[in-house]
Amino acid sequence: MTTLEKLIESIEDADSSMMLKTQERLDRLTKPLGSLGRLEELAKQVSGIARDPRPKIRWKTVFTLAADHGVAKDGVSAYPPEVTPQMVLNFLNGGAGINVLARHAGADVVVADFGVAADLGKLAGLAHCKIRLGTDSIARGPAMSEDEALKAVLAGAQLVRQNVREGLGLIGTGDMGIGNTTPSSALAAVFTGLSAAEVAGRGTGIDDEVFRHKVQVIEKSLAVNAPDEKRPLQALAKVGGFEIAGLVGVILAGASLRIPVLIDGFISGAAALVACRLAPKARGYLIASHQSVEKGHAHVLKHLQLEPLLNLRLRLGEGTGAALAMPLVEAACKILDEMATFEQAGVSERSRTLEETKS
Repeated sequence: MTTLEKLIESIEDADSSMMLKTQERLDRLTKPLGSLGRLEELAKQVSGIARDPRPKIRWKTVFTLAADHGVAKDGVSAYPPEVTPQMVLNFLNGGAGINVLARHAGADVVVADFGVAADLGKLAGLAHCKIRLGTDSIARGPAMSEDEALKAVLAGAQLVRQNVREGLGLIGTGDMGIGNTTPSSALAAVFTGLSAAEVAGRGTGIDDEVFRHKVQVIEKSLAVNAPDEKRPLQALAKVGGFEIAGLVGVILAGASLRIPVLIDGFISGAAALVACRLAPKARGYLIASHQSVEKGHAHVLKHLQLEPLLNLRLRLGEGTGAALAMPLVEAACKILDEMATFEQAGVSERSRTLEETKS
């Protein structure tokens, strides 16, 4: 297994010269300049990531990582912790939202146990990456040790390497863990500099009283742990979660392997904050699939300077937003590869403007 330092060092900037060549081709296609908007931007980004002027998507995989959180016992969620292992079984049986939307997108789903607080045994189809049976409550101290955080990050990276196929693919990030919007809010506060009240949301649908309590728990966790944004692994260990740490590894491995990574909602966004602080070059490999209704997610995307492809008022997690956005990335690549140029189609290009004529 590689070290975190080697993983970070292996990440290179996306190829800007390839993106310029792609822009030239996009401008020659049979359409007004820039008329396909974000699709053109996506095509250019993917070409730079893949170092290929006409990239073709060969496979798609959503990584849905599950873990439990000690803070869930502090009354911050509308659902009990028992739901996490129950939902893992649902994923494996193909009955969850991510299963439906991944099938729709033609994507595989890799389900991994990073810290579910139950013995799941040797369930068929489950990737066993368990660090331990859930984190400790961040309201009373660190969620995990730095060694455990590192182990989870590297396990996430290894999970990607084990599931990479031939040719260019798409990676989607997903999560499952009752209470995980609380540590995600804490991480968002650490890395954006905003207050707990500004980044905390309603999670699975809590009422006003529980929401106020949740904000207080986040504030307490920040005070008790004093996470340092300049030490991202330490901050992750203090107020994060095992599945969040695993997603950091998924993101870093995707960037290392030159694969576009579609980040899902708020939990994936929190992981992206940590990943991009560890390896700033990883940001060029990220595609924001959507903006969730968790208000902290908008702040996370703004901080990362990522514009979401969709805004469907989602708040499910699991990787559902990432799965929904995969066909858009595929469409962008197909436009670049399959659409005819003006010369090929025998179509007259636009007339030069008066200013262009003068020059």
